[in-house]
Amino acid sequence: MKILIITVLATLLCACATTTSRNSALDIRIDDTQVFPESITSMSDGTVITGSVKGIVYRTDPGGRIARPWIHHSPENGILTILGVLADERSNTLWLCSAPNFFGPERSEGTTSVMAFDLADGNQKGVYYFPGGGTCNDITLGADGSVFATDTPNGRILVLEPGSDALRVFGQSSVLRGIDGIAFSEDWTLYANNVQTQQLFRIGFNGSSGMGELATLNLSHALGGPDGMRLIEGNRFIQAEGTIGRLSVVTIEGNDAVLEIITDDLVSSPGATVVGNTAYVIESNIQYLFNPALRGQEPDAFMLYAYPLD
Repeated sequence: MKILIITVLATLLCACATTTSRNSALDIRIDDTQVFPESITSMSDGTVITGSVKGIVYRTDPGGRIARPWIHHSPENGILTILGVLADERSNTLWLCSAPNFFGPERSEGTTSVMAFDLADGNQKGVYYFPGGGTCNDITLGADGSVFATDTPNGRILVLEPGSDALRVFGQSSVLRGIDGIAFSEDWTLYANNVQTQQLFRIGFNGSSGMGELATLNLSHALGGPDGMRLIEGNRFIQAEGTIGRLSVVTIEGNDAVLEIITDDLVSSPGATVVGNTAYVIESNIQYLFNPALRGQEPDAFMLYAYPLD
C-alpha cells in the first residue's frame, strides 16, 4: 500500500525494459481537488471509475476526458477512505474497499469493509465488514463471481461467495503481511503482490475450502511498492508500483515473472486499468498527505495517464 513509506532496492535484474510514449490526447483529469486517488477500474464500454482518499468515487463516461464525482461518502453509506475499486459487469456491481482514513481525522474511525454499489445508478447494495478488522486494499473476482479482498496488515485474503451475506477468511499467512494487489489470470490462477516485501505470489487453492500452497515467483526486476494489478489477457497483467512510480506489463510463465516497463517516471502510482489497447495509470500525489513540507498544499490536477499497449 503506497501510503506506507518503504525503502526499496530497485536493482535491475535483466535488460528487458522499454519506454512507451504517453498518449496525452487520451489522458483523463479528475474534476476535483484533494482527491488522492488510490485505485482504478474500467468497464467493457470504456467507462473508467476511480476511488479516492477523499471518500468519493469518480466516473468517466466512455471516450470522456474528465472524471466527475459520482458516489459520495455519507452517514447513510458509511464510506470511509476508498482503496480498491473493481467493476463487476456480470452482477452490475461496483465493489470497493472502505477503510479508516489514515490521514484523518475525517472518517478515521470505523471498520474496514467491502461495499457493493449498483454500476448503473450508484445506489448502495451491500456492506460486508472484515471479521477481526484490518485494511481492505484490493479486490478481484473468481470464476463463480466470488469476491476476493486483500487485508494488508494481517496478511489475509477474504472471500465473499455468491449468496453469502458475510466475508470469510480464505487464507492467512505471515508471508502475506503486506499483501496488496490481487488478480486472476485467464485460466483462473490467482496471483497477488506484496507492497512491503516486494514479492509476487501464485496462490493455490485447497479444494474449495481455502488457500493452498504459496509460490514466490522469480522476478526479472526488483519491485518498488507493487500495488494495483489487473489482467490484460492470458497470463499478462498490468501492474503499478507506487514507491518508484513504475507501470509495467507482467508476463507470468511457471514460476517466472517478466516485467516489461512501460514507464518509470511517475509520482506515486498506486493503480492501473486497461481500456482496449490503452493502459490508464493513476498519479496519486500521495506525498502531499504525509510530507510535512507539502501537507496542506494543493498539487497539480489529479490525472489518469494513458499509455498505449502493444
